[in-house]
Amino acid sequence: MNNVKKSFSIRDMENLSGIKAHTIRIWEKRYNLFSPERTSTNIRNYSIGSLQKLLNITLLYNNGYKISKIAKLDESQIPVMVKEIVAQNSKKSHALNAFKLAMLNFDQSLFQRTYSSLLAERSFRDVFYEVFIPLLNELGLLWQTDTISPAHEHFISNLIKQKIYIQTEKLQNGEPTKHDKVFVLFLPENEIHDIGLLYINYEITLRGYKSIYLGQTMPMENLADLLKYYNNIHFVSYFTVAPTPNELNDYLERFSNLLELAPDSKLYVLGHQIRHAAPDMFPESVNAFNSIEQLLEFL
Repeated sequence: MNNVKKSFSIRDMENLSGIKAHTIRIWEKRYNLFSPERTSTNIRNYSIGSLQKLLNITLLYNNGYKISKIAKLDESQIPVMVKEIVAQNSKKSHALNAFKLAMLNFDQSLFQRTYSSLLAERSFRDVFYEVFIPLLNELGLLWQTDTISPAHEHFISNLIKQKIYIQTEKLQNGEPTKHDKVFVLFLPENEIHDIGLLYINYEITLRGYKSIYLGQTMPMENLADLLKYYNNIHFVSYFTVAPTPNELNDYLERFSNLLELAPDSKLYVLGHQIRHAAPDMFPESVNAFNSIEQLLEFL
């Protein structure tokens, strides 16, 4: 268990719980809720137990409990009350916290238990939108602020991808029921962030279309081969880090030229990089979308 992160700064505690460091210090001083260790230079360090307690207190606090009342509770009562709230309300907040703890401890069993309890009560689509997307959005912030390492991000991302693969595979046993268009999903060269694209692949397969998933870092010239096999191809791609803002115009122009070989074909693009593009930058054969939901509504 050498890889487990056991010590957290007050900034880590703030980033993981959403409670301001100033407030955590007040709760600590006034209500004696946490007992951090201090370094020789008087910097607070919190244990994984303190983090778990803070996440539980945050859940109670966000559900209307006053901090003065929480402080009077016996330590063992807090998790019990959290379970009651989770049972009565949506499990979303609790699941987010459980997934964060699973990530910090590289704890696959905790991830699996949390995921299974969510899936027992809701659809995979709901789990993805209500829990996985907020979690992935938080990961970006936690990574940028050095609260987690790239290893943590890879661990949790790959577990989420695994779940998308499993759900997609269940749908692939049947033949496509719609034949008016074929979808080809790919990421451009130097692009490896594929969770969004994997989920879109799941949704397209769910709708009964034939979907050809090509995955990460595909050269454009290789995509031209697909036009020999199918008419009316709808290419879908996700630009998270590539092409860069400077390369975007050229990339879209070259893709538009490629699509001239098959007039019925289109390119649908999403992702962070398209925000840098002016609306008039997109050729007629290219559609840009701000979110997965917007793309799926369009389909």
